[in-house]
Amino acid sequence: MPAKVILNPYSGRWTAKKRRPEAEAALREAGIDYELVETEGPGHGIELAEEAVRHGFSPVIAAGGDGSISEVVNGIARSTKGDNPTPLGILPLGSANDMVDNLKLPKDLTAAAEVIARGSAYPLDLGEVNGRFFDNNAAIGLEPYITLIQQKITRLKGVLRYLAATLLGVKDNPHWIMHLEWDGGEYHGPVTLVTVGNSPRTGGLFYMTPHANPFDDRLTFVHGYMENRIQILKLLPRTMKAGEGSYVEHPNIHEIDSTWLRVRSEQPTPAHADGEIFYEAITELEYRIHPGRLHVLM
Repeated sequence: MPAKVILNPYSGRWTAKKRRPEAEAALREAGIDYELVETEGPGHGIELAEEAVRHGFSPVIAAGGDGSISEVVNGIARSTKGDNPTPLGILPLGSANDMVDNLKLPKDLTAAAEVIARGSAYPLDLGEVNGRFFDNNAAIGLEPYITLIQQKITRLKGVLRYLAATLLGVKDNPHWIMHLEWDGGEYHGPVTLVTVGNSPRTGGLFYMTPHANPFDDRLTFVHGYMENRIQILKLLPRTMKAGEGSYVEHPNIHEIDSTWLRVRSEQPTPAHADGEIFYEAITELEYRIHPGRLHVLM
């Protein structure tokens, strides 16, 4: 069977649609036999990926940004059983391309197609929260609160849009009272953010779980509370550091490895997975890890 390419024309603020000929040329040059379909709206990529797996297409290639990749991942994970999952290929057409950078995959489409053509699949851990799979990260509290803001920003693109939304979110200074439970630990009290990572970077710039590893069979999550806007603003530049000086070194911020995490929030919180809001208001969530559940062409 040929590969199935699922292209989101909206990725990169509609630039993916303009780059479709470039993507197809790269696939043909790499000698990949494929069929291409375009998504028509939110959630359509999940349906298309499920259908592709059922009909035996392999690999299934996500052509788009992190949200597009996440939809295809959800479709593959929901449809694939056993020890031989349908592999995922990636043609990066997004703005942030976090998963691509975290996995050190090429952004150049010709090089990306060559990686897919080689067909070397590696098992990647996959996170899950309330039935939604995520390959990169998921969060509640301030992070998805900021995501809701950035979705309304239309004049800025890429990293600038994320930064503008972050500053607006910090100005509002939202916080929640939550109870967290995980392997061998628990916490009850005020929370500014809870972010759960399978990989270190999100939003094109932010290392919210700087020590996360998508191959270690664990989730890495961070929870913390900063009382006022000044404290958050002082800490914000440190979220952009992957190594020494990271925000997780602050005494109010806690980075923990676990195989599961349960959360009960006294106030409803928005929730996102791989940058896509799947709840605007929720009070109970459960996160877990599926070791090696996703096979990625690398």
